[in-house]
Amino acid sequence: MSRIFLLTMLALLSLSGCSEETPQVLGTLEYDRIALPAPSAERIVSVDVREGDRVKAGAVLLTLERTRVAAQTDAVQAQAEQQRDVLAELEAGTRSEQIQQARAQLASVQAQARDARAYLARVQPLGQRKLVAAVEVDRARAAANSADAQVRAAQAALSELEHGARRERIAQAQAAVRAADAQVAVQTVALDKLRIVAPRDGRIDSLPYKLGDQAPVGAPLAILLAGDGPYARVYVPEPMRVNVKIGDAATVRLDGREAALTGHVRAIRSEPSFTPYYALSGKDAARLSYLAEIALDAGADLPAGLPVRAEFVEKK
Repeated sequence: MSRIFLLTMLALLSLSGCSEETPQVLGTLEYDRIALPAPSAERIVSVDVREGDRVKAGAVLLTLERTRVAAQTDAVQAQAEQQRDVLAELEAGTRSEQIQQARAQLASVQAQARDARAYLARVQPLGQRKLVAAVEVDRARAAANSADAQVRAAQAALSELEHGARRERIAQAQAAVRAADAQVAVQTVALDKLRIVAPRDGRIDSLPYKLGDQAPVGAPLAILLAGDGPYARVYVPEPMRVNVKIGDAATVRLDGREAALTGHVRAIRSEPSFTPYYALSGKDAARLSYLAEIALDAGADLPAGLPVRAEFVEKK
């Protein structure tokens, strides 16, 4: 009887030990993936890295053809210089030679106007006496009016030169200079972007295009796995979510690696999602899960995509 009791107690203890096993969550090893798109549909003229290379932030990865964008940049720089010259001329005021030229122009059109009015004065009486055609009188009147208009225009031009440019014209010229400088800045950025550089430290995962290719705008020229090492992206089942918090310690295991990796929870999604098929385990009735990220303390040389099993360390 005592033997049966002992066996029963051992069985109960065994079942109790199994029920208290630390639950595991499943996921994959991931990196922050950064796609570097083509800023312009230009030909690749140099490739400075290979797939798998480690690079530092700011390192040049590829270079695109610069001829067309460089020509556009030169053109907008020339326009900006022209606008600055116009502004400088307005701010400096009129030269004495220009004023003298304007006075001479005014004197010339005034003389032409006097001649036109004198001719009109001669033909008007003849027209009234029907000695000249009416069309000749009309032509003389139009010529006199045109000459008077030219005199008024020359007087206005001389007055503007003598009094200098109006503030409104200077303000317009200043605005034109700012717009031209902004266009130069835009083109300079476009030219600089033809050198594809690494935005962060990391490793080159793939180079979809090769030397001489001409990728369309927006196509990924390079895929960078950023950071010093990977992180574990796991799916926390809904029943476990209440006990998992940011900062909690975790142990991560990989198939084929005896030593476990340590880390801590750095992020947990607030919205649940359906658990992917590869993250389901056993009798997983709760298919809703929360995506979590575990920052690892080591593992810089591990490849992305490896399946992982993680356990959260209970705080004591």
